[in-house]
Amino acid sequence: MQTMLTKSEIQSYLNRLGVKDIELPTKAYLFELHRAHVEKIPWQTLDTFAGKPMGIDFKDSIQLMLSGRSGYCFHLNGAFLTLLRSLGYRVSMHRAGVQPLGEEPRINSFHLGLTVNLAADQEEEDRWIIDAGLGDMPYEPIPLRHGSYEQSSFLYKLVESPVASRGWRLEHDVLGPYTGVDYAPEVVDDIGLFKPQHAHYSLSPESPWRRIFLLRQRHATGSNELRGCVWVKRELQQVEKIELPTKSQWLEVLADVFGEHLVHYSSIERDELWHRIYEEHEDWKKRQDSLASAN
Repeated sequence: MQTMLTKSEIQSYLNRLGVKDIELPTKAYLFELHRAHVEKIPWQTLDTFAGKPMGIDFKDSIQLMLSGRSGYCFHLNGAFLTLLRSLGYRVSMHRAGVQPLGEEPRINSFHLGLTVNLAADQEEEDRWIIDAGLGDMPYEPIPLRHGSYEQSSFLYKLVESPVASRGWRLEHDVLGPYTGVDYAPEVVDDIGLFKPQHAHYSLSPESPWRRIFLLRQRHATGSNELRGCVWVKRELQQVEKIELPTKSQWLEVLADVFGEHLVHYSSIERDELWHRIYEEHEDWKKRQDSLASAN
């Protein structure tokens, strides 16, 4: 049974996105919702890093969005899918896998992929890739047709997946933090398929997200990333790195740039989180200095 939102829940979700009205499920409205989602709600490892992970059932993910919080791919795309279905869109889930820089393509279900069929006729297809769960790609939906797609200064390519028959691959912009994402064509009906991967990400000692504090967010002409105490700003083809050496600066960027107000964290927990991040940042700087001296 599909999870559907009430009208008041839909309106609350839209308020979070800064979208005023409930509208018919058109292409233009889908684009507006997608842009708003990736701008207003960041991808983050915050809760996992802090040891407070949330479940990925649709109701859990929706609660995150309605309570001013965020999440990572399973939460963000799970909630966005639920919103879109409640608005009347035909949305499908797919197993997917992100290819880090220097590694091989894979479809390991560590990413939840989404497509929307905008065709008016139930028997026809006009499919689009949507993704609010990657943090920095894409800003708008991309048609499920092979080709190159430019969004501001970001250039994406959609090609045949080398690891899934009839699957597709969305290659990231050359300045992106990873190489691309591969998607399996089969439609997944149950979010539970992704729970083992979520358990690994949120609970396993080997999970990278338990060790890295990271937020990512897109906007029309660039992106933002906060990794520990380092804020990486991309505006068109220009990339700038800014160190945030004080708690006040760090909290200001979290709130003003990423819309993350740490609503789930007490004052004591915020202090503990900052001290842990700052200490790890200082240790990283010492290691970098040692490497530079050795060379």
